[in-house]
Amino acid sequence: MADLSSNLAGIKSPNPFWVASGPPSNTAYQTHRAFEAGWGGLVWKTIGTPIVNVASRYSALNFGNQRMIGFNNIELISDRSPETNFAEIAEVKKRWPHHAVIASLMVETREEWREFVKRAADCGSDGIELNYGCPHGMCERGMGSAVGQQPEVAERITSWVMETATIPVIVKLTPNITDITAAARAAKRAGANAISLINTINSITNVNLDTFVPEPTVAGLSSHGGYCGPAVKPIALNMVQCCAADAQVGLPISGIGGIANWRDAAEFMALGATNVQVCTAIMHYGFRIVQDMNEGLSTYLDSKGMKSLSELVGKSVRNVNEWKNLDLNFQRVARIDYDKCIGCNLCYIACEDGAHQCIDLVAPESINVDLGPGRVPYKVLPSIREDDCVGCNLCSLVCPVDNCITMVEIKNDKPKMSWSELQDKVARGEMKPIPPHP
Repeated sequence: MADLSSNLAGIKSPNPFWVASGPPSNTAYQTHRAFEAGWGGLVWKTIGTPIVNVASRYSALNFGNQRMIGFNNIELISDRSPETNFAEIAEVKKRWPHHAVIASLMVETREEWREFVKRAADCGSDGIELNYGCPHGMCERGMGSAVGQQPEVAERITSWVMETATIPVIVKLTPNITDITAAARAAKRAGANAISLINTINSITNVNLDTFVPEPTVAGLSSHGGYCGPAVKPIALNMVQCCAADAQVGLPISGIGGIANWRDAAEFMALGATNVQVCTAIMHYGFRIVQDMNEGLSTYLDSKGMKSLSELVGKSVRNVNEWKNLDLNFQRVARIDYDKCIGCNLCYIACEDGAHQCIDLVAPESINVDLGPGRVPYKVLPSIREDDCVGCNLCSLVCPVDNCITMVEIKNDKPKMSWSELQDKVARGEMKPIPPHP
């Protein structure tokens, strides 16, 4: 059985699944429940000068039958006193000495940062996470994403923290920035031990078309909030990979953003994350989801012959490259398995209206196809003209039947050639430009 124990910049936990800083990590009671369920670590809801929250606080984007594919919140940091939070961290660490408990902090002045860093260590925290990502409320006061969006400010504040820190320091990065590696490099220059990403994305999820006030509504007004949940996963994966691939960053990464199952976690790790943090999925389904996450990840590692997480971390990082380095002569086409085709013809509609018009509708007998699952007698079926197929994948993506349309590599005698190589050869007169597509 694979070893799931995790070590992020010296912070050890029995598995790589941490509860992210947020509503599920607000109290000792919740932390006990999380660890009893099987979570390996927890990042405490951000501690700072207590604030006052509003009602309501959350809204969501639903899609089809799936609720909360995207989740928006305008809830701020902890509304409980630092004394209460630090005391409860100490209580938790006494009961769970082998689980990671991280104090998330957000204050303003150098003196406050030094004070809170010391208090976090004194209460037994295993590490500190600096919240440079909150895109609502706190940023209006010069904190949160207001810091994370300015690498020089993030570097300065991190350096204040490192003057006092005696335990590992994680800098939590905001995605609301042009180049996240700039902020990650700033954290590295300041001496941070690790980074975590992504924090929430600035958002408005919907508008009530009767009142014309976006949700969540507070006495007839609303505000932009922090967007998270499954919908942000692709953005998070991209930013994690960017930081993992950047030689000037070179820091361990705690991955955050839309993680809801072991597959999500494995993808983050393959793209460079040492461990992962989860919030929205817990708010949706509860702490017990970690049991399937642990079991699923362990089974996956075993199936790949991997004995520890370290064999998975970063395995996909170098497989992401600039477009200019991709092989222009690689060819693949779509093929239909008619034993699975239900004759919905969504692939035809998508290709005809949204792609490259290489699918025809033909009589079943013309392609020697009998009735298949759910097909109506004599109804036309899609047929792909492989010579015209550009391999865009759209038909396979819209098809409602798994593995009915697959993308197949077509071998050819053309040598591998990237856009950069093409431009060099054209410039040297070794070949002519590739003619435009007809």
